[in-house]
Amino acid sequence: MSKHPDHDTVRAALALAVRAPSVHNTQPWQWRVGDTTVHLYADDSRRLPHTDPDCRELVVSCGAALHHLRVALRAFGWETVVHRFPNPADPKHLAAVEFRPGEPDAAAVRLTRAISQRRSDRRRFTSWEMPAAQVSAVVAAGAGTPGVQVREVDATGEHARLLRAFVDAATTHRGDAAYNAELAAWSGHHASAQGVPARNAVVATDSTVRPFGDPRLAEAVVRDTEESARMLLVCTASDDLLGWLRAGETASALLLEATVRGLASCALSEPLEVTGVRTRIRRDLLGDFGYPQLIIRMGWAATSAEEVPITPRLPLADVVRPLEPLDLASTRP
Repeated sequence: MSKHPDHDTVRAALALAVRAPSVHNTQPWQWRVGDTTVHLYADDSRRLPHTDPDCRELVVSCGAALHHLRVALRAFGWETVVHRFPNPADPKHLAAVEFRPGEPDAAAVRLTRAISQRRSDRRRFTSWEMPAAQVSAVVAAGAGTPGVQVREVDATGEHARLLRAFVDAATTHRGDAAYNAELAAWSGHHASAQGVPARNAVVATDSTVRPFGDPRLAEAVVRDTEESARMLLVCTASDDLLGWLRAGETASALLLEATVRGLASCALSEPLEVTGVRTRIRRDLLGDFGYPQLIIRMGWAATSAEEVPITPRLPLADVVRPLEPLDLASTRP
C-alpha cells in the first residue's frame, strides 16, 4: 500500500480546501506540493491593509482552508499530521502536512460533502428555534482544538451587547474612506474569481450585514417579526499567529457541521476589526479571558428562499505549485 496519496488525490483535496471561506473572499493562501508533503503559505499580496492591518483575518482564513484539506483527505482515506509554523524564520509558512494511510469514515464523508454545499448566507433567518441538541452538536464539532474555545452567545443581554458591537463597528467604518475604498474594490463584481460577488450580497438592512457593493441577492421573505439566529464566538487563549490559525480551523469545523445539520450560516468579523469594539467584546462577553477571533451566525433559512449561488474561486493553477528546494531551504539546520 502506498504511504502517500497520489497526485490526483492531493489535487482533489486541494480543490476542496480552497472552497473554505475567507475574509472578503480574498483566498489569501498559497499551496506548495512536494513528493510527500503539502505546505500552506499565507499570501500577503491578498491582505486587506485597512480591514485587516495585522493580517489576523488572513491567517484565520488560511486556518479554515487547512481544516478543509484535512477533512477532504480523511474522506479519501488519508490521515494528516500537521506541523504548524515549521519554519520560525518564515511566519508566512503556516503549515507542513504529512500523510498517513487511514480509513474514510461516514462522518468525514458527510463533512466533505458539506464543503461543496456550504454557502455564506447573509440573509435573514426564520424564527424557528434550533433544538439545544443541534446547537450543542455544532459547538462540540469545534471542541478539542488546543487553545481555542467556542462560546455560544445565548443570554439576552450578551446578544444585545454583541449586536451593539456590530452597529458601533459599522459606524466607525462608514467614516473611514480608505476602508470603504477597499470594500468597494473587493465586492460588487459580476465576473471576478475573487472578492464578494454582487450575486452573493444582500442589502445591508441588518447590523450584522456588511454593505458589500451592488448587492443582488434577494433577501429571504420572512414574515416572522424576529429571527432566531444563534451566534457562536470563536476565541483563543493567545492572540498570536498560532491562535489565529487554530481559530480558522475551528471555524471551519463549526461551519461544516452546521451545514451537515441543514443550518444556514455565515462567518462574521466586522466588530473584531475595530480595536475598541473588539476590546469591549473581550471585556463584556469573555470577562477579559481569551481573545475573540470570529463570530459564526447560524439559523434556519426560509424554505422559500432561493439557493445562495456558489462563490467563485481562483483557478488551482493560481494558488498551487510544486514545492521548490528554495521553499524549504531556511528550515534546514
